[in-house]
Amino acid sequence: MGRSAIEQLLWMMDSAFEGDPAKPTQSWHAVLVNLASSPRDEWDWAPPGGARTIFSLVRELGVCKLVYDNQAFGDGSMDWDVPGTVPAIGTTATYDGVVAWLRDAHGRLRGHVAELKDDAQLLEPRPGPFGDGRSYETRWLVNTMIQHDLYHAGEINHIRALRQRNDGPGND
Repeated sequence: MGRSAIEQLLWMMDSAFEGDPAKPTQSWHAVLVNLASSPRDEWDWAPPGGARTIFSLVRELGVCKLVYDNQAFGDGSMDWDVPGTVPAIGTTATYDGVVAWLRDAHGRLRGHVAELKDDAQLLEPRPGPFGDGRSYETRWLVNTMIQHDLYHAGEINHIRALRQRNDGPGND
């Protein structure tokens, strides 16, 4: 069997996380592109009546990548319900520090996907991150992380637009 599906998943992971460097105008959906449009001093702002902030979404993105990776490919020692088991990022971290932490989390998961020998391994069950003892196909776990990046990239974009007061027609 080949690695064409693995290579496609790696491309999708990178595209959802940082965009396609060859097509920057088509990378508006990526996590790091949306994050870059949000000044660090706006990351702790929550919309009126809301609780989510850009920083809380960024932290969730990184923690989820770390836990999914550790559970599926590692020793299973990380648990988001057990304090201190997941390398977190502090609220006073600089923009560069946060991006480096996110890149590390993305790189860990991406690295393990890149190490898969052939596409058949995408169908192999791996432990899920939910602590319920269930296993999931590798492709499902990777796909969930791709969708997670895109979902939160949209939320980051929306919170940024609300904060900067440019969330209207023609600003999508």
